[in-house]
Amino acid sequence: MNEEIITNLNDRLDRAVEKGRDILADEELRLRVEELKDVAEDTIKKHPIKSVVGGLAIGFLIAKIFSSGD
Repeated sequence: MNEEIITNLNDRLDRAVEKGRDILADEELRLRVEELKDVAEDTIKKHPIKSVVGGLAIGFLIAKIFSSGD
């Protein structure tokens, strides 16, 4: 029984790794990510103060979410 579970998990892991390789090799995805990076850089260059304030606000909210359980 345990060997069957391990074999099944290994097969699923192999399929997931192969799917990840396919996604990373996808040229269209790489181009879209590059385009998003360029847009983000342009926006930050045009509005540096707003970008810093936005980053601080998002960081503050994330910190509040993860520390709210204390």
